[in-house]
Amino acid sequence: MIDRELIRVFREIGRDLFVAGLTTSHGGNMSVRDGDRVVITRRGSMLGRLTDDDLIETGMEPCVADERCSREIVVHRAIYEVTDARAIVHAHPAHTIVRSFDADAIVPADSEGLYVLGEVPVVTAAQTIASPEAAAVLAGALRESPVAVLRTHGPFAKGATLEEAFMHVSVLEASASILGLLGR
Repeated sequence: MIDRELIRVFREIGRDLFVAGLTTSHGGNMSVRDGDRVVITRRGSMLGRLTDDDLIETGMEPCVADERCSREIVVHRAIYEVTDARAIVHAHPAHTIVRSFDADAIVPADSEGLYVLGEVPVVTAAQTIASPEAAAVLAGALRESPVAVLRTHGPFAKGATLEEAFMHVSVLEASASILGLLGR
């Protein structure tokens, strides 16, 4: 059984992601790791309107529960395996994704972006959604960075909490928007 407080946090962060325009109605996913236990959003869930049924408890090893998990469970597990992440947020913010088409990194011009994120790596995988290749390149990039962008697909951010991972996605999108306004 998933703790009521954790459900509340998932709901709040999911709603914030949607309201901030950082993901589409049914896009993105989030997870939290506690030891060998992972709680992740359900495949096809609406982050802005999460219900108890939208959170799936699974483990670090593939199992039958994975059928209901976000397809990105393979990516989340890979990130948890090689980083200190306790939470992951994946979203589809437009300005960040646009920058990922042509850049190998997103370098914020604004003070907050530079301070919180530094240079953000953009990584490439032939199959961008839920592939072992995407899992490997993102996990590698997130060893050194709080957020990495999968080219044409969007950022995956790690944190000690969902709130921290959300902050990384939010700051990145603001920085990408500022770069656009500067014409860079």
